[in-house]
Amino acid sequence: MPELDAIPAEARQRLEEIGSADLIIGILNTAHDHEIGTVVKTVGEVLRELSQNLRAVVVHSPSDEAPERHEAARENESVHVVPWPLLAPNTSLTQAGSVSDGYRSIFALGESLGARGYGVIASSLETVTSQWISRLVEPVLNMDFDLVAPCYARQKLEGLLNNSILRPLMRALYGRRIRNPLGPDFGFSAKLLRRLLYLDSGLPNRLGSPVLFASEAACGGFQVCQAHIGERHPPQIDLMNLSSILADVLGPVFLDVERNAPFWQKVRGSHAVRAFGEPIASAQEDGSVDVRRLVESFQLGSRNLQEVWGVVLPPATLFEVRKLARLAPDEFHMPDELWVRIIYDFALGHRLRTISRDHLLRAITPLYLGWTASYALEVERSTPDMVEYRLEQLCDAYEAGKTYLLSRWRWPDRFNP
Repeated sequence: MPELDAIPAEARQRLEEIGSADLIIGILNTAHDHEIGTVVKTVGEVLRELSQNLRAVVVHSPSDEAPERHEAARENESVHVVPWPLLAPNTSLTQAGSVSDGYRSIFALGESLGARGYGVIASSLETVTSQWISRLVEPVLNMDFDLVAPCYARQKLEGLLNNSILRPLMRALYGRRIRNPLGPDFGFSAKLLRRLLYLDSGLPNRLGSPVLFASEAACGGFQVCQAHIGERHPPQIDLMNLSSILADVLGPVFLDVERNAPFWQKVRGSHAVRAFGEPIASAQEDGSVDVRRLVESFQLGSRNLQEVWGVVLPPATLFEVRKLARLAPDEFHMPDELWVRIIYDFALGHRLRTISRDHLLRAITPLYLGWTASYALEVERSTPDMVEYRLEQLCDAYEAGKTYLLSRWRWPDRFNP
């Protein structure tokens, strides 16, 4: 954790002037000056809604001085603004070191001010409303929750990496039905963030993956909830960089699966966590994907990666994957049970280091594209309720397949269907 002695004198003087704060709002992306002013006004509205004598600090990466920011701060005496020199700009969820440093910096500031709650915003500030911030921080400040995960209003073809792997895997392993374990926007208690940073000090940059938040909260017995906060449209994933994205996201996830094995092997079933607010429908129409291109990428991978897949996947699974590669694009369908076994097999392969971990994680790309093609065909004409039901079916398949993972995890050499 950054020491306060390392903070430049100007910033240290600013902290001394503020004295103390109950709430820290940390902005983990590059924000324009007028957006900082808008956030200050929004936080002021939230504090008034909470009807408490609370003080908040909005912390962001340094930028040029802006009249809007100072005017907003003067109008909201309970909200202070601190350009934080230890908070790196241009932070990305795929830059583990930058994210980790960002959280450490926010926590260092909060510790010095005695904060008891934190709201971290990593999404574009254009979408952030008073409801967004209020629902992330109120359960922490008023209801003793330690982690508030976001529920976004999304189109059916958004958030596919989350819906196909992260959400159902975390649910099956840790027993909590959290829709967006990766966030990226969260509410934290000081108690949980202190625990996370303690772990991170022993395993540097593990905090770079927000997936750690949900798994550690579950393993540590912390109070978890989620909140419907509104729309968030993640940037379109460039298929040329998909392999790197999968490696960056799934690497920390699989490391956590290995580290937490003593806990999740005892978990049976799952339960819902409390949700605040009502689900919000996306206001935009869905886009479309080129299913033929996805299937062709899957087929190309099936031809070129058989040797790699053969090291990770058992013969029966590899046989089913080969059969899929012979299907025409409009007939392509990947059964949930097969997809679940593939993910569990890759988690085990990552643990056993059967091949280079980076190579292994990148080799999952064509399989992920195959799942995406299958899902896109299934939900092409589905309503939002039908889509949610379909995702629940996939989550159930992950839970049902957990016995497969348990058997392979405990006896990797003996269990080879």
